[in-house]
Amino acid sequence: MSSHGLAGVPDAGAFLARLTRLDPTAPVRLRNTGGRVALWGRLPWEVLVTREVAGHGLDDVTVAASELLSVLARGGSELPARRDAQWRWPLPPPGGETVESVSGAELSRLADAAAGTLREVSSGGLAGRAVGPRAVRDALLDHVALVATPAGGRPVEVSQRLVQAISRMGFLGPGETEAPDTRIRVAGNWVGLSAPYGVAWLQTVKKLTVMPIGGHPKG
Repeated sequence: MSSHGLAGVPDAGAFLARLTRLDPTAPVRLRNTGGRVALWGRLPWEVLVTREVAGHGLDDVTVAASELLSVLARGGSELPARRDAQWRWPLPPPGGETVESVSGAELSRLADAAAGTLREVSSGGLAGRAVGPRAVRDALLDHVALVATPAGGRPVEVSQRLVQAISRMGFLGPGETEAPDTRIRVAGNWVGLSAPYGVAWLQTVKKLTVMPIGGHPKG
């Protein structure tokens, strides 16, 4: 039986607990990075989140996040059943560049303001009219929360999707501590927020995959 190879169990457990709270059926992808393991998950609002923890497991494997969390909670070392086919999303390319930094306090303020707006509109409507919570949520997530303007470069838009991701995943850390600034990063057509305890990535332009239809029954 294969081992999950995770040595940073508290860090991995925190990541998995947050991920499964947001999506109980979420898969988690484990990628060996040489003495570290990168955990990858996808949130219900189309953002990829990742955190590196100590360990040395298989090169690349996907399992159910809830099953791996259960193994870690009882101190087990076995790898849950592989579910590689459940991971269907590309990852951002390695490298990339930092275009600007923003304080954790500012990001927390933006996340709290959006949550407050959602509660207010969901309970009282908008301009006296009832509005569905889902419509409000989607509008808030698509809102551009920040715009980074690197010298000599094009403006980089950071949507509320990314702000909510690092907030809901606990990547900003405890609010009462002085944490390093979060970096706004760009890698190809991906925009990311690299916070003290993890990174959230959003693909700004969806890539279309062209599949040959010669072998299709109706092709």
